[in-house]
Amino acid sequence: MSFLAPLAFAFAASIPVVIVFYLLKRKRVVKLVSSTLLWQKFLADTQASAPFQKLRKNWLLYLQILLLALAVLALTRPFFAATAKPAQLRVVILDGSASMQATDESPSRFEKARAEALKWVDNLQNEDQMVVLLAAANTEVKQSATSEKAALRRALQSCAASDSPTRLVPALKMAESLVRDKKSAQVHLFSDGAVPDLSEFENKGLPLVFHRVGLRANNLGLTALDVRANPEDATQRAIYASVMNFSSNTTMNADLELLFDDRLLETRPLTVEGGQTAPQVFKASQAKDGVFTVRLNAKDDLAADNEASIVSQLPKPVKILLITRGNSHLQKVVRAAPNVQLSVANDLTDGAPGFDFVVLDDVEPTVWPAGNVLAIHVQRTNWFDPVTRVEVPLIVDWKSTHPLLRYVSFDNVPIKESFTTKAPPWAISLVEAPQGALILGGEFGRQRIVWVGFDVLESYWPLRVSFPIFIQNAVDWLNPANAKNSQLLVKAGDPFRLTLTESMKSAEVKLPDGTKRALIVDEKANEIVFGDTFKQGTYHLHAGTNDTTFCVDLLDAAESNIQPRDELKLGEYTRVTATAVQRTNKELWRTLAAIGLAVLLFEWWWYHRRTV
Repeated sequence: MSFLAPLAFAFAASIPVVIVFYLLKRKRVVKLVSSTLLWQKFLADTQASAPFQKLRKNWLLYLQILLLALAVLALTRPFFAATAKPAQLRVVILDGSASMQATDESPSRFEKARAEALKWVDNLQNEDQMVVLLAAANTEVKQSATSEKAALRRALQSCAASDSPTRLVPALKMAESLVRDKKSAQVHLFSDGAVPDLSEFENKGLPLVFHRVGLRANNLGLTALDVRANPEDATQRAIYASVMNFSSNTTMNADLELLFDDRLLETRPLTVEGGQTAPQVFKASQAKDGVFTVRLNAKDDLAADNEASIVSQLPKPVKILLITRGNSHLQKVVRAAPNVQLSVANDLTDGAPGFDFVVLDDVEPTVWPAGNVLAIHVQRTNWFDPVTRVEVPLIVDWKSTHPLLRYVSFDNVPIKESFTTKAPPWAISLVEAPQGALILGGEFGRQRIVWVGFDVLESYWPLRVSFPIFIQNAVDWLNPANAKNSQLLVKAGDPFRLTLTESMKSAEVKLPDGTKRALIVDEKANEIVFGDTFKQGTYHLHAGTNDTTFCVDLLDAAESNIQPRDELKLGEYTRVTATAVQRTNKELWRTLAAIGLAVLLFEWWWYHRRTV
């Protein structure tokens, strides 16, 4: 037994005081009586003239001493070490996502979570085992099952937070496989709870213990960034940024800066109300390819979302080959798209080298194009299953969120007839009829394909404003330069891929902090995959004769919302509430206080029993 407050034993000095009160002689009051015959016993008690009398056997004294001793012992807070039943296995999941870098905990949420996890290592029993997982964009096994505390401490100390979003599902799946069929196993998650949907774990009985860290949501963050040609001035670029205040009721002020290749172009003050979004548009001239950076100078708790960068390449003419029998209306619409160089033919006898993509208008070519293609009212068996012909198909749904159908509506677009098919695995059904898909879009190998099942001239679509908008969207989506530009903006934690046009043995990547990383490349490889993208910033890849710049950003509203969660939702009905339960000591003061109360009640009964 040990004591949390051993200095309370000083109160034991009050026990002799109680004894002294029993030794003191009581002061007598003189009374005149007619006879002392009946007062012999009383006179015997009054014969002593000394101030103290001999201590006699008195049960009330013993009870009071016992009561005082119990009170003193309770004040010292004695305890025994906890003897909980040891678990077969504990799986520790440490959240290493961007939100864990918030500084509302000192020095950060991640450091607080790691310190709590280290306490569980210290309390590990000899028969227990522990696994350490680091969960961010990817799940990393930092330490397999072991009872060696030194190895577990090293594993936790080697963990680091990244600028990537939280992807907790793979970590929980791995933990579930480890604790399956182990009765006393547990999964301990150390996180702020800023995690995406976990509905697939509903009703699985996962023995999850959620240790929450974090105090508040004082954060102003960038959630979106894009760069396009300025529609009002073709010589300028328009940079779109979105800034959101994730505090519920606090107005935040900041300065928003625009930089091009680290050169400051513009600074504007911002005031954003709590829970509101402030979209921003910058306009800037650009004479060469480079990187635009938007930076927030804000006093908030999370710095990882205060800066974002994007590669901006000067637009180049889009070379399009139209294979048609004479659809002049389609020619005008395609030619009206910005920055288009259109060539027209009635057949294709080669793979269309020198063109960015090919438009097939109701013509099956002699040779199918090798690059991207917009195919209208044609079919090819190796793209999807055999198609069927439908008279007057009824359009029942369309994917307005897809880039190809941005601002495109199919209300009141009757069609005379169309091919329909079931969407293959490589494509998405963009426009649907009850019989199947009317328009498909997807990537077949390295070839982007847009398939329209009906002849546009046998519909009212060319008479609607949505048709030229669709053609413009298709030009942007099928343009290989735009596809390459989109690949130059990488979500933190996702791999960057670069298609190789020549064989090489090595490459080199310059990281945002200036360090360089050498890469070994297989001579037969057709692409380079670089996965160390856990820190936001600008990366430079040198591979052979190619120098490629790409940017890594967070740009995740769910991750920037750093409000700590009190519970995790595993589906619609299952909840895991945050807990602060830890292995601790078992105190006995409550038991001692209860015994003292029982002694006090017995002493009261004994005293009144004597005096009755």
